[in-house]
Amino acid sequence: MILALSSSTVVLPALPAKSAVPTTSVRIAVSNLRNDHGMVQACLTTRPDHFPDCRDDPASHRLSMQAHDGLVLRFDRVEPGTYAVALLHDENSNGRADRVLSMIPREGFGFSRDAPVRMGPPGFDEAAFDVGAAPVHKTIRMRYLL
Repeated sequence: MILALSSSTVVLPALPAKSAVPTTSVRIAVSNLRNDHGMVQACLTTRPDHFPDCRDDPASHRLSMQAHDGLVLRFDRVEPGTYAVALLHDENSNGRADRVLSMIPREGFGFSRDAPVRMGPPGFDEAAFDVGAAPVHKTIRMRYLL
């Protein structure tokens, strides 16, 4: 609606402010998959208390894709911030990380920044990287203990 206040003044309606936070994409090339069995599950989070599994983190980004050589995972609409990525090669597609003796991972795993695994998964800070306005490209090497 246009309002005319006088013959020389025209008032246009206010346009809504752009409220959307700018986003970008994060691409993860997966290397060292030992086979093309099952799925690769991925979790991208900003929450240290929900790393590495993203369980109960509604703001996390999650993907599950068929395992294959040359796999690239793409997270879209990622807001700027500090993130960490965890991968699981769920070779039998049962939706969980299988273990031997309740401790030792039977399936492959990987973390951003190739974060070291000691007596358990790395901490968020060891795997964390920054996302800004530009698209991010990372490579994560899968590791297998058995």
